[in-house]
Amino acid sequence: MPRLAGDRPPAEPTSADQRDRYHRILRAAARHGATKGLERVQMVDVARDAGVAIATLYRYFPSKTHLFTALMHTRVEQLAALGVRSRVGETPDQGIARLLVRAGRDLLDNPLLAHAMMQSNNAAIAQSPDEGVTQLFTDLMRAAGGLEDPTPYELRLLRLLEEAWYGVVMTALNRRDDPDQLAADTELICRLMLRGREDAATAD
Repeated sequence: MPRLAGDRPPAEPTSADQRDRYHRILRAAARHGATKGLERVQMVDVARDAGVAIATLYRYFPSKTHLFTALMHTRVEQLAALGVRSRVGETPDQGIARLLVRAGRDLLDNPLLAHAMMQSNNAAIAQSPDEGVTQLFTDLMRAAGGLEDPTPYELRLLRLLEEAWYGVVMTALNRRDDPDQLAADTELICRLMLRGREDAATAD
């Protein structure tokens, strides 16, 4: 009987051993996703390569959507750990472009895995708007752009910018664009969308 994504919420690892198994599963999923793509990944293969029982995998990740969304969340957290805060002399669009260019280049390095994570993240958001990595990514953009206390209008711009950037990345993946083209397109959408951010009154 197939497992449904909404059967129950995924468990959270609490002990050191559980966290080790959890991250072994994510590493195995990344390897399979990078070589097979989302549709061809088999949960039983991920469990085997991670050295865990299939029941253990399903306890933490009830579906491939949960699995690859969690992997994307981990990748965004790793990006945050590298340091993304606004640099001296940067405008908000320059700081955010720097962040998004780096994230985009990382995704282009593994196209099949990027598709798997982005498709799963979109599916998670479709099931529940609070799921996915949107809030975490918004926080990173705020830090990169030096927007410590953003207005509602600025938050709206960041949401639209993230959506536009996702489209740019998906197009780059599908067309197999080179990283320089992705960087140029990313910088352009950041300039265009954030150039008039201070004019919130007229935009609202």
